Amino acid sequence: MSLLEKPRIVITYCTQCQWLLRAGWMAQELLSTFGTDLGEVTLVPGTGGVFTISCNDVLVWERKRDGGFPDAAKLKQLVRDVIDPDRDLGHADRKSHKTDPA
Repeated sequence: MSLLEKPRIVITYCTQCQWLLRAGWMAQELLSTFGTDLGEVTLVPGTGGVFTISCNDVLVWERKRDGGFPDAAKLKQLVRDVIDPDRDLGHADRKSHKTDPA
């Protein structure tokens, strides 16, 4: 797969809110999990409380719409669902798929 065909992640963060470290941490989490399966992870400075994460132009998280920020496991699941829905994320998947005791 060429670099042009690999998924592109864009994290837009508010500079006024000083969310650069949060955006960088999320980028690191995605790169640690997906590694060379990603074509790029881009951080884009913005203003006005913006915090969005898109994958291949699909909006996977928007702070105002989704109510805050995703935890690392949730973010990885959302990105996985766009780029490779059959991929097993190991512990990140098991944490959110608890069985119903009923």
